[in-house]
Amino acid sequence: MARLARRQQYSFTQYLELEEASNTKHEYFEGEIYAMAGGTPEHAAICAATTVALGTRLRAAGGACRVFSSDLRVRVAKTGLCTYPDVSVVCHELVRDPESHTTVVNPALLVEVLSDSTEAYDRGEKLEQYQQIPSLAAILLVSHRERRVDVFRRDDGGWLAATARGGDVIALEHLGCSLPVDEIYDGIL
Repeated sequence: MARLARRQQYSFTQYLELEEASNTKHEYFEGEIYAMAGGTPEHAAICAATTVALGTRLRAAGGACRVFSSDLRVRVAKTGLCTYPDVSVVCHELVRDPESHTTVVNPALLVEVLSDSTEAYDRGEKLEQYQQIPSLAAILLVSHRERRVDVFRRDDGGWLAATARGGDVIALEHLGCSLPVDEIYDGIL
């Protein structure tokens, strides 16, 4: 009988050590480490446009929220998933993971720009993981094919889903601002 090869299991500490020495980003979940693929120029442009649009609006709103690029590592404390969302917003003080001073656990908004290779994961397991973050008020899944943003908002302990398309404006009440869909796709799609 053929034996299946066992995958190496890593502790969170081992993952952090490997991540600090690596020049690429990796996700961590249930003892396994997964390399994160690079994106297309369009993916990068949509990420940048979203970061700029949110940053501009948050500064204008004058609140205590700050936008971060995909270099910010976020950990879902309840499940252990550690990943790098395309865009993150943290309000008030950063709460760092007790095991890693470079990882935060309290985002208020997470944005994932979808791609052919990650769309099913981002809409499924990853979305479910993100919804376990107590501080998280909204998740935006941004299409790479059309002017479409799927918006998931926390509401009385559950999550409500809506879709915003070209011409629509996404109200982000918890951040004190809004985000026009067309602005994140301007010159891209």
